[in-house]
Amino acid sequence: MGKRDRAQEPQSWGPRNSQGPTPPPDAWPPPPQGPPPSGYQQGGTTPKPKKRRRIFLWLFLAVQILFLIWVITGATSGSGTPEGCRGLTGDDLELCEDASDVGTTIGVGLVIGLWAAVDIILGFTYLIYRLASRRA
Repeated sequence: MGKRDRAQEPQSWGPRNSQGPTPPPDAWPPPPQGPPPSGYQQGGTTPKPKKRRRIFLWLFLAVQILFLIWVITGATSGSGTPEGCRGLTGDDLELCEDASDVGTTIGVGLVIGLWAAVDIILGFTYLIYRLASRRA
């Protein structure tokens, strides 16, 4: 076997000084003088970053307010005696009012379900938008 096929000798675990001794920090050369890096303006001030428009946030809040108003008006529309129940008495009046309350509950439940579906769609739309517009 030749020299190149032999295992290398173990090395010590001490620091390596392959380039010679390191000069002390006060002997280091000063940083190069020249034009400032790109992104800085003359006069020592940095440019103001562009103000981010929060269009999606305002759209999302507007949708939330519209659905909240819709739920509140739908829930309050079922209060009182309905027009169709006027003139009824006893069990007939109670049955008519209960049916009206059930209809109001179903309607408000459908509005809340639609609200949740719209929020999920808006969330996925925002996620896709963010992923498409991120910088590489």
